[in-house]
Amino acid sequence: MHLVPISDPGDEALRDYRDLTDVVLRRLAEPEGGLYLAESVKVIERALRAGHRPRSALVLPKWADEVGELLGGFDIPIFVGESSVLESITGFVMHRGALASMHRPELAPVSELLAGVRRIVVLEDIVDHTNVGAIFRNAAAMGVDAVLVTPRCADPLYRRSVRVSMGTVFQVPWTRIEDWDASGVRLLRELGFRVAALGLRDDAIPLDDYAASAPERLALVFGTEGDGLLPSTMAAADDVVMIPMSGGVDSLNVASATGIAIWATRA
Repeated sequence: MHLVPISDPGDEALRDYRDLTDVVLRRLAEPEGGLYLAESVKVIERALRAGHRPRSALVLPKWADEVGELLGGFDIPIFVGESSVLESITGFVMHRGALASMHRPELAPVSELLAGVRRIVVLEDIVDHTNVGAIFRNAAAMGVDAVLVTPRCADPLYRRSVRVSMGTVFQVPWTRIEDWDASGVRLLRELGFRVAALGLRDDAIPLDDYAASAPERLALVFGTEGDGLLPSTMAAADDVVMIPMSGGVDSLNVASATGIAIWATRA
């Protein structure tokens, strides 16, 4: 393994890890640069298990041997530095002790990803990385076959999404559906799915009623925080489904709603 001690936060070799708290920068740079960041030994291990290739790692000294053993089969640098140096590079305290810069895998076409699957989740314009990560964890835990994300949805491979998901973003197959506004629902229907939009509408079907006779191939669609699904999406869907509320509450956090809906409609 190639352990590389570091002391200069400005070293150009560390550019993958610099100023990671700038969310807008990372959303633009990670897809364009073909990389993402895996945080913690457990998440790095899950990324490797999914077949993803590391580019380098950045670790605290006490994690160097463990990360070095994990990445021993790859000819890559493992940068090692004290907490103060790593914080000045990344912009945050590395409580989990390790980051790995990973090559971003190529996303599969929608039709290829969905061939033969029965139950999927679609995330429409969900912009909070924490919610995206939590939804992927729900999807993995409850047996969802695949996840689609729309063009304006937050990046599932952003560092915070990966961390909150506990690495399950590598476990659940996913891709982006590029033409969602124009023809996304129609494409899902052509691929054999019944499309259920989760939203508030007077004629919405209560979730427990819908789950009692859920279709064999089902696409559950969830909308952005606050505004929910686009009116055009609900109009195009086969069904509009709601989670009944009490206590004067009109809706749930989207990650919570996703967990409830996919559990209720589980195969």
